Amino acid sequence: MTYHPPLYGYDPRGSIDAERQELAPRLADLNGMRIAVLDNAKMKAHKLLDYTTDLLRKDFDLAEVNYYLKEGFSYTASAEMIAEIAANNDAVITAIGD
Repeated sequence: MTYHPPLYGYDPRGSIDAERQELAPRLADLNGMRIAVLDNAKMKAHKLLDYTTDLLRKDFDLAEVNYYLKEGFSYTASAEMIAEIAANNDAVITAIGD
């Protein structure tokens, strides 16, 4: 008889205690809206975001487009940045862009 040691596994998902939050309601129209562009600092994210912003500007009369750059793609946006985006914009676009 051959001995087989027990196998152990690790679940990397962990557990999170958080309240469920509903998604923000979809905007009916982007005309006159202030749009935040959140760049996550991935190598080509800015190209995809610039292209997307150009398309939005062609189709909608945007009031403002405000750009924000995270410290790096593996970092979350700071609380201060999130508060600034929420206070000064009506919608946010972001992208991975690899």
